Amino acid sequence: MNKLIIVESPTKVHTIKKILGSGYEVIASNGHIRDLPKSRMGVDIEHDFEPRYITIRGKGELMSALKKEIKKADRIYLATDPDREGEAISWHLREGLDMSGRDVRRITFNEITKSAVKAAIKSPRDIDMNLVNAQQARRVLDRVVGYQLSPVLWKKVKSKLSAGRVQSAVLRMVNDREAEINAFVPQEYWTVAAKLRTEAGKFFTAEYYGKGEKKLTPGSLEEAEKVESEIREAPFTVSERKESRRQKNAPYPFTTSTLQQEASNRLNFSTQKTMRVAQELYEGVSVKGFGTVGLITYLRTDSTRVADEADRACKALVAEKYGKEYVGQGAVKPGRNNVQDAHEAIRPSDLAISPDTVKTSLSRDAYRLYKLIYERFVASRMKAAVYDTVSIKLSAAGHVFTCASSKVSFKGYLAAYAWDEEKSTPDNVVAALQEGDRASLSELMKEQHFTQPPAHYTEASLVRAMEENGLGRPSTYAPTITNILGRHYIAKEGRSIVMTELGETVNGIMEHSFPDIVDPGFTAHMEEELDRVETGEKDWHLVMKDFYPNFEKEVEKAEKELEHVTVEDEVSDVICELCGRNMVIKYGRNGKFLACPGFPECRNTKSIVEYADAVCPDCGGRIILRRTRKGRRYFACENESCGFMSWTRPKNA
Repeated sequence: MNKLIIVESPTKVHTIKKILGSGYEVIASNGHIRDLPKSRMGVDIEHDFEPRYITIRGKGELMSALKKEIKKADRIYLATDPDREGEAISWHLREGLDMSGRDVRRITFNEITKSAVKAAIKSPRDIDMNLVNAQQARRVLDRVVGYQLSPVLWKKVKSKLSAGRVQSAVLRMVNDREAEINAFVPQEYWTVAAKLRTEAGKFFTAEYYGKGEKKLTPGSLEEAEKVESEIREAPFTVSERKESRRQKNAPYPFTTSTLQQEASNRLNFSTQKTMRVAQELYEGVSVKGFGTVGLITYLRTDSTRVADEADRACKALVAEKYGKEYVGQGAVKPGRNNVQDAHEAIRPSDLAISPDTVKTSLSRDAYRLYKLIYERFVASRMKAAVYDTVSIKLSAAGHVFTCASSKVSFKGYLAAYAWDEEKSTPDNVVAALQEGDRASLSELMKEQHFTQPPAHYTEASLVRAMEENGLGRPSTYAPTITNILGRHYIAKEGRSIVMTELGETVNGIMEHSFPDIVDPGFTAHMEEELDRVETGEKDWHLVMKDFYPNFEKEVEKAEKELEHVTVEDEVSDVICELCGRNMVIKYGRNGKFLACPGFPECRNTKSIVEYADAVCPDCGGRIILRRTRKGRRYFACENESCGFMSWTRPKNA
């Protein structure tokens, strides 16, 4: 029997061929072969929202190759990704190619390993039309929203703008945070700390808590000085000593969201980069001694569930490497009842392949991400870290000061996942204090502070907010953020995400004319409706029929009533040396640049120079932040004659 396996990715072809050998032909579809047309909506609204799929342009040669292999095959396995979109790709392959007379079956695997692939082939199934319809519903819904909203923005603002069901709700969240920051009024407060001397002549520091049992924060210098005047001559007495034990529980293994957050915080990866590198690890690499193997399980998941076999293997590794006393239960975080939770958490597919084993086989980025995933999974099967803490209260003239000593008494999961280790503050002087002990004031330190506004979103915190608000699903977090960055609705300043003037304009129009679309609650409700399609509880056509009438009225009203909005370019203080105008900031494929507003008469453009907070170690000049063609950051001296460059930031002289 001639057996053919169709996957999406050419990388998977190589990995699966190595696993199965010559008994199977494996070929890649390179993703979808059919889609809605780009030039028109492609959805027949009047006839039950039926999608009109076409063959994707440029795939003719590939289609011919696929048909040629299909003709030779007696049995065909559709082995696309184990999620909604993967199910839809398999359905499109079956519908778009002539597979009549062939035994066509669907197989899925959560990891591309020998055991997982062979087990999948032993238990094939039919295509799950609930999954397909859930994906169709999402595609049709997003197409209808995007193709009817975007033209409104083209007419009222400018061309090449876009709006969408999820991206507009996310943009609203960023705008709301920006409004909070702008409206924030800082409040003054003071901290007071006492440097104290024990009767044995040893020093320690205590922070001001308040008066009696009431916590009090001085709001002005006068209030801080009043505290000082009342305690200056008073003795300090230990009024309370508490010993406690605090646990820090082991983390759950990664989901898509938590992986993106942790890779951003620990490795400074963008969400897009995290998913690209994780895809490489999932699809397979050649590892000496192991052959070609997928290193991690499927990367798009909401679940922290772990297969029993993997759980046992990990606990055995923990016992062997760290000791039996380190082995924990491995808790599973409750998740939403949707298909993504049918997957496992993101984990190494084979614990025998340690990060050190593959270091020479992987790129630097792939190694760092694999190490993070590996260590996180091992830590998730370990016991909590334990901290022993001594808390002290000291009284002086009715005022209370506090101090504490904390140390790790059992490292627990921190032995494997040092990323989470807190800065412990063991203080032998504080730990030795007993109730009734006395101390004298050596120095009182007063410091002015102001309350801080809410922090800007970073990519990591925005992904967390999207997940908490139910906006999108694991596969859409990174593309949504990448899209609104690419449209220049938001921009990154360092790690912070800020609104641009264009983004504020687009969000203002959307909030005024399409309040449902930008409402995170409404968007989350639509995600729940799609989940109901997936479980077979609701027909996808009904989802569209419930949504469309009000949306259609809002579009018609916006087209009639919205006035044209002009978004002015941001003017810089750089003067065009050709015509004397102030140059303006424009956005291009590679980011921001300066352009003369006199275009087309004056076509002068310049790159925007970003200075790093550092000096050149060779000549003392200012350091410029530059990027290679591939986007990697490096540091160079502004003086061309100097020639200094470095991948790492130079230290200030």
